[in-house]
Amino acid sequence: MAIAADASFFSSIEKETHFYLLRHGQSEGNARRTFQGRMDLPLAEAGRAQARAVGSWLADKGIGTLFASPLLRAAETARIVAQVCGLDTEPHLDDTFVEMDTGLFSGLGYDEAQERHPEIFTSFQGRSWEAVPGAEKADALYARAMRAWSLLRERALSGENALACISHSGFIQWLVRATFGCRTWMPLFSIANCGVFELIVAPTRSGLAYLQWRNLNLQAHPDATELAAANSARVGQDDPLQVPASWESQ
Repeated sequence: MAIAADASFFSSIEKETHFYLLRHGQSEGNARRTFQGRMDLPLAEAGRAQARAVGSWLADKGIGTLFASPLLRAAETARIVAQVCGLDTEPHLDDTFVEMDTGLFSGLGYDEAQERHPEIFTSFQGRSWEAVPGAEKADALYARAMRAWSLLRERALSGENALACISHSGFIQWLVRATFGCRTWMPLFSIANCGVFELIVAPTRSGLAYLQWRNLNLQAHPDATELAAANSARVGQDDPLQVPASWESQ
């Protein structure tokens, strides 16, 4: 297996290619500040508005194939994005892009995890998911991220020059890390619901590819009226994104 999704890994790319990695829209679990992991919860209304907004942003990018995690929150986001973009084919659901298993913390709220498992939670703040029993470990996540990049590269080599995938914050951390060869959790990236990470890969005369992260967590904001309506049922609740970055892995 290649060591990293780097300039050597992408050296077979023959034309400029754009890879768009997106987190799903806000889910019902996000709205409740719950560690979801592989729990299969649907989008909240705010998440559907976010999906429509990011779909509009992607509409002129020439997306060919849209991959997605099969979990409801990602699959529904992908279907909305595909519809708004006017794609001719359904999103390709693939387990490679599924969220990491959050182990012992699955189904717990942020405060609840801290109260029930104080020692583990303290370690979690510095070691992220490596500290949580039953959570998918860094080595496995890195290997899966490399498999995902191999899948995306293969599709690019078939002639597509713009591809997208809808995944989850925990796994997107590792898709980005793999391009740097980073095998540890820290430092973390902030990844908002429907945040966009755009990697540009282009051939060079050196035989190695040129790589640039053009966008990191870009957010296409829904229409203010639509988003206000979607959030009306949540008046007085905390914004689920305003939490430590390690909690976003869901």
